[in-house]
Amino acid sequence: MAKKSSFYVCQKCSYQVSKWMGKCPECGEWNSFVEEAHVAPIKQDRAHKRIASKESEAPKLVQDIVLEKLPRVETGMTEFDRVVGGGIVPGSLILIGGEPGIGKSTILTKVMGNLSNNFKDENVLYVSGEESVSQVAGRAKRLGVKENNFYIYNETNWQKILEQINKLQPKFLVVDSIQTTSSSEIDSAPGTVSQIREVTYELMNHVKANNLTCFVIGHITKEGSIAGPKILEHMVDTVIYFEGDQFGHYRLLRAMKNRFGNTNEVGIFEMRENGLNEVINPSQYFLDDQLDGAYGRSLGCIIEGSRSLFVEIQALVVENKFGNGRRTTQGIDNNRVAMMVAIIEKYFGLPLGFNDIYLNVVGGMKLQGRETDLSIIASLLSSYRSKAIDSQTVFIGEVGLTGEVRSVAQMEIRLKEMAQLNYKRVITSHKAAQEFKGKFKIELIGIQRASDIEKYIFN
Repeated sequence: MAKKSSFYVCQKCSYQVSKWMGKCPECGEWNSFVEEAHVAPIKQDRAHKRIASKESEAPKLVQDIVLEKLPRVETGMTEFDRVVGGGIVPGSLILIGGEPGIGKSTILTKVMGNLSNNFKDENVLYVSGEESVSQVAGRAKRLGVKENNFYIYNETNWQKILEQINKLQPKFLVVDSIQTTSSSEIDSAPGTVSQIREVTYELMNHVKANNLTCFVIGHITKEGSIAGPKILEHMVDTVIYFEGDQFGHYRLLRAMKNRFGNTNEVGIFEMRENGLNEVINPSQYFLDDQLDGAYGRSLGCIIEGSRSLFVEIQALVVENKFGNGRRTTQGIDNNRVAMMVAIIEKYFGLPLGFNDIYLNVVGGMKLQGRETDLSIIASLLSSYRSKAIDSQTVFIGEVGLTGEVRSVAQMEIRLKEMAQLNYKRVITSHKAAQEFKGKFKIELIGIQRASDIEKYIFN
């Protein structure tokens, strides 16, 4: 007779206690403990005991090891292939997370449809625990997937899923999602730490043993991280986040971990009626619908992966009539904006702090770096002065607290992209302007102090 025992597990950090607690002593999260019953059978037959074992080998010297060239399978989506490192590696386990409704199932349905078309002699299996077969089929047909080797299965029990995998022998597999999949060998609710850990472990073992390429969809928490134990991200080969505003049009695919490629690449998609479409020219994607002669706007250039993207920063400075000035930002850190306002007050001599300030990045982009400091200042000055900035001028530079303008990394990539798109001039740091002067058909204006910017920006 198996002995039953129960314990409480924090769903945030996997900390275990024997009795329920309101606050986790490990991570400080409130109301995160869930009771899980653990059954310890006399004889276990778990996946980690069923792994095909290899004979242990003696340690080898680095120079004696022959490196294997990893094969790549292209999915037919250039942006997706870019993010995973030039194509997916057979036998890899890829985890995709993102906000609800962002398009995780849509992009994987499209990817699996392309793979089923490219590998007509191989089976493709889409396992959905959240949607019915007809719902997944409706989305697949809407995306143009009509192959005879594309199978859809609605199930949440891992043992039944494994039976169908062994029966169909698919080359590509999607599990949507890992939080709804549960193992009958664990006596706890789906989505708990124990279930996610066990199912992922068994899935990983099966994928590696049978050279099966598997995509796993994961839910995320309100903080933006993938729900479940952190070991979930350690066990998989690649972790990809699908970002963007679900009410907007663009989506950003970003790799956070990749054992078979770098994590600096991003893919950009646009949500349309027929699904997710790749953005052909991302450099100009966020600059549509510009209003000529409008003031309070400037252009900046950021680096996402190995590509440069142009972003439009809009500012609105209005007189405050109720005392304290209001600060509202979208896509920019509020603390960073406060620093730029303080720099303008100190070194420009303008009483900007008494005004209400609204700042927005067009298209829903979220700026993480500091290369747009100069562009933020230009937008604020343009709105405050009610003067327009030439739309062919780009601002690149970090501004320090002493008012100096600093150069940023990967300047050559940015300038090359600007020259190809026929921008007229760039206002940047004095150091960067001297370094790249004459190398591109574009006017470089270098400034040492941020206060010098007003000499060049207004028509």
